[in-house]
Amino acid sequence: MIFNSFIFFIFLGIVLPIFYLLPNKTSKNSFLLIVSYIFYGYWDWRFCLLLTATTLIDYFVGKALYNATDLKKRKLLMTISVVINLAILGFFKYFNFFVESFQDLSALFGVTVDYLHLNIILPVGLSFYIFHNISYIMDIYRNKIEPTDNLIDFGLFVVFFPQLVAGPIGRASVLLPQLKKKLQPT
Repeated sequence: MIFNSFIFFIFLGIVLPIFYLLPNKTSKNSFLLIVSYIFYGYWDWRFCLLLTATTLIDYFVGKALYNATDLKKRKLLMTISVVINLAILGFFKYFNFFVESFQDLSALFGVTVDYLHLNIILPVGLSFYIFHNISYIMDIYRNKIEPTDNLIDFGLFVVFFPQLVAGPIGRASVLLPQLKKKLQPT
């Protein structure tokens, strides 16, 4: 869904009144989480699974990282999160590039390897939410923030639809405290 499309204005026209009618922070955050997934899944619902996986990984790694006292364990947990996130990003962004480069190189030697090519579609906003997650993990690793105990709030931090596909890459120290308060935007 594109922000300047007709369908987005319909989406927003439905979301805003419902949001303002909801009675409390928990229901508002849960609603925003659901509609953020609807917004993201409008393009291709299958990528919601990838978004959910990265969200869950970094939520639990962030909690473990915060509770770890041993420096080696903290570095290991931070590295695991960063490697997983960058591996996902690298796979979707660069797999076909490397396969095509390998095919071109092998063709120079008379070898055809067409079977390696996958038609990988780059998920919308992948770089934004991957770097969003990495910034959260790095802030915990550097002891700048404590991880949130609320999975709904963390999920909303990652998938909040106004910034999910176009950025900016938000800081957890800015958005998460806002999600803990009763939401009354003006």
